[in-house]
Amino acid sequence: MKYLCLVYLSQENWSAAPDSTCAAYGQKLRDSGHLLGGTPLHPTSTATTVRVRNGRLSVTDGPFAETKEALSGFYLIEARDLNEAIQIASKIPPAQFGSIEVRPTRELMVDVPQAAAAAAP
Repeated sequence: MKYLCLVYLSQENWSAAPDSTCAAYGQKLRDSGHLLGGTPLHPTSTATTVRVRNGRLSVTDGPFAETKEALSGFYLIEARDLNEAIQIASKIPPAQFGSIEVRPTRELMVDVPQAAAAAAP
């Protein structure tokens, strides 16, 4: 099963886990067949929030909401079950400085012809 491990850090801990440590753990997960993808994010000050309400586009600088911890990156992993996903997440280096949210992914529930028709111009 696929799980998304969302890494949350406060601004003061944003760079607490060195990139080299995170890359080494990512490589270990890749070598074991657990890592499907992932990447760090720039700080929330670089974010742009997009909303569409009543057909009108609204674009604002910054994150959607003020929080103590912000999304700083993610690991998309393959694990047998939630217990294995938790064990993998507990070793993600920034877990020592922030938090890791582990969430199962799901497939979209649409048939292929319907999806193709919706994507057509």
